[in-house]
Amino acid sequence: MPIKVVTINVNGVRAAFRKGMAEWLANSDADVFALQEVRADTKDLVDLFEANPPSDGGKWFFLHDSASVKGRAGVALVSKIEPIASRTTLGPDDFDSAGRWLEADFKIGDKIVTVISTYVHSGEVDTPKQVEKYKFLEAMQERMAELIRAGGYAVVVGDLNVGHTELDIKNWKGNLKNAGFLPEERAYFDTLMSQQGWIDVGRASHPEVAGPYTWWSYRGQAFDTDAGWRIDYHLATPALAETSADYKVHRAESYDTRWTDHSPVSVTYL
Repeated sequence: MPIKVVTINVNGVRAAFRKGMAEWLANSDADVFALQEVRADTKDLVDLFEANPPSDGGKWFFLHDSASVKGRAGVALVSKIEPIASRTTLGPDDFDSAGRWLEADFKIGDKIVTVISTYVHSGEVDTPKQVEKYKFLEAMQERMAELIRAGGYAVVVGDLNVGHTELDIKNWKGNLKNAGFLPEERAYFDTLMSQQGWIDVGRASHPEVAGPYTWWSYRGQAFDTDAGWRIDYHLATPALAETSADYKVHRAESYDTRWTDHSPVSVTYL
């Protein structure tokens, strides 16, 4: 029994549904939707999805971790499969990761698959925002090391707000000193993949190819000229990555049909 996982930064779930997310959802056959930047109460999230039930006649199951500051961040897992466990703990006790890290375990056949929806800070060079981003990346790296050591089936998905290599940003030369493409940020990804062993399913599916990008600024002609960033990831443990198939970036047909500035990214596992 396969499980199809979609990650999508909705850029405010209420706004996304107003702009057309419901129509996209009705045509999606995914089993788990990992959302970032929910920026809404749990009731709002539940009401929006329950007004658009699964096409197979089933029901939605909800996990939502909102940010400490109302109207900011927020991650969720909305699924057609009931999770058997969930966790939001990340980093030391005094570290505020609320609204940015949500784990859930799903029983798929005889296997347990852990899906994690995460939203890394965007950061800003030489400001406290960048300090918080590094704190989060470090905490994430430590938790992902634990998951790798466990040797099971896990995938970390979401808006990680870092382009790992020059292939991941159209204008990489112009962003060498900007948050999202700093050498210090990219080094965390080197550790995750080269040292810990996580598989970037998107890059594995498109080796040595620019993109495919998953985010485009609303400003200028970024979307029309495909001047994007690949910052929405599926990072899977080797055991799960071996079963992956059908990696797809669901790019909108045109600028005016977008319901967020990101694209959903889907992969089928097992």
